[in-house]
Amino acid sequence: MTARFEDLPAQFTVRAPAKINLHLGVGAPREDGYHPLLTVYQAVGLHDDVTVRPAPDWSVEVAVPDWMDAGQLPRLEDNIVTRAADLLAAHHGVPRAGAVDVVKAIPVAGGMAGGSADAAAALVALDRLWGTGTTDEDLLRIAAELGSDVPFALIGGSALGTGRGELVQRVEDAGTWWWVAVPSDRGLSTPQVYRHFDELSPHAPAQPPPADDLIAALASGVPEALAAALHNDLQEPAIALRPELGDLLDRGEAAGALRGLISGSGPTCVFLCSSPDHAREVAATLADPDGGGDHPTVLVANGAVSGAHLVEYA
Repeated sequence: MTARFEDLPAQFTVRAPAKINLHLGVGAPREDGYHPLLTVYQAVGLHDDVTVRPAPDWSVEVAVPDWMDAGQLPRLEDNIVTRAADLLAAHHGVPRAGAVDVVKAIPVAGGMAGGSADAAAALVALDRLWGTGTTDEDLLRIAAELGSDVPFALIGGSALGTGRGELVQRVEDAGTWWWVAVPSDRGLSTPQVYRHFDELSPHAPAQPPPADDLIAALASGVPEALAAALHNDLQEPAIALRPELGDLLDRGEAAGALRGLISGSGPTCVFLCSSPDHAREVAATLADPDGGGDHPTVLVANGAVSGAHLVEYA
């Protein structure tokens, strides 16, 4: 039953994490144009916060840190938060109304699913605000309609994703993992990366490569084992389109990272480290212009962390 407007708290804030694809295997495109994927996601400690408040109309405001290019944000009518609200409202037959504030810390258009995190957080927050009591199963179904990465942003942790990535199942993860993330100052089109994958791999198998070694490495909790198992079929086409990303991966590994990897379709590069101190050392090297680093924004994050969850209500 829908709660009465006057009974609802003044606002809810939900936090949702960025993701890294520890394994991203891509198969040949199907007849519908989608590529079958087999991926292992990990949620990491870079978060966007979505706050919702009662309002008679609909509005979305987005705040970004100084290092982030606000010009890459979509228009209000194209925002995935608005689409999430539309689907949730339609599911329950309620009007779409509320004031939404998004505070971003996940790189925009960076291959870390910041938009998907915002959608997941909006679903959870608006479900609370509207008092609609959506089941977990229905939330996951709505999330899958919004995008391949949105269901994972709801559950977090480490998980196997199949289909287009939207079918998620938790996997054993015995480690605490430390990452350095270096965003790019310009985005990289995901459809363009997939098109270039098709050009570079005209005889790709119908089914993506398995992730057995990666899943075993997660269960071991050993950073060196995980480093050896990291895999991304989109890394080669992303580097072909943006060669400087390959140079950055080389610099990060030269700085001591166990392994560098492009996150998803890019352009953010992530580096696995063995400990918090190790991650801070690698980050400092990549950020230090005197040491050859030229990256003003270098982020440190741990994993795996929780999916979209309530952090504040009033």
